[in-house]
Amino acid sequence: MDENKTLSILDACYVKAINGIPMVSEPIEELVESYLRRYNNNQQAAKEMIANQVLKCTTSGFLSGLGGIITLPVTLPVNLTSVLYIQMRMIAGVAYAAGYDINDDTTKTLVYLCLAGSGAGEIIKSTGIKVATMSAKRFVQTKVSGETLKQINKKIGFMLLTKAGTKRGAISLIKVVPIAGGIVGGTFDALATKAIAKIAMSRFFKD
Repeated sequence: MDENKTLSILDACYVKAINGIPMVSEPIEELVESYLRRYNNNQQAAKEMIANQVLKCTTSGFLSGLGGIITLPVTLPVNLTSVLYIQMRMIAGVAYAAGYDINDDTTKTLVYLCLAGSGAGEIIKSTGIKVATMSAKRFVQTKVSGETLKQINKKIGFMLLTKAGTKRGAISLIKVVPIAGGIVGGTFDALATKAIAKIAMSRFFKD
C-alpha cells in the first residue's frame, strides 16, 4: 500500500470512531458527555471513560465481532481493524473531554500522532515543523497548514500500516504503537491500549 491508500484507511476509521457504529457504539461526543455529567473534573471524566472502555473491550469475542462490522477501503486483519478503531476512538474521546473539536483537521492529526507513539517526533521533524513540545495546545498554536497536516497524516498511516520495505513498520506496529501488539492470542491487551491512552492524556491535557 502507498501513502494515499494507508491515509484513506486511517481517515475512514476516524470517521467511524467519532460517529460510532449503529447498534454497536454511540457517537464519541455522546459517550464522553455521559462521563462529563458524572464528574466535575474533565480529566477525571476522561480517565473513567478510558478505564470503562478498556474493561468493556476485554469481553470475549468483542474484537472479532467488531472487526467483522467495520468496513475500510482496504481489508485488514479483523483484530488489527478492531484495535485501531478502539484506540482511535479513545484518543478522540480524550481530545473531546479536553475541549478540542474532534471534527477539526488539526485535532484529527493530533489523534493520529498519539497512535504514532514515540515515532511522532520524528514525523513532525521530517515536515520541517518546529514544536517545542508534543502538547496539543502548542501544536494548535503553531497553526500548521492543511497541506502539511495531510503530509503528516500520510506518514503516520504509512508507518502504522506497512513495513515500508524495512523492519521499521513491523517495529512500529508491535512496539512503538501498541496496535498489532494489542492482540495477544486473540484477546485484548488492556495494558497496550492504556499506554496509548496515557500518551493522549498527556498531550491533550498538558498546558
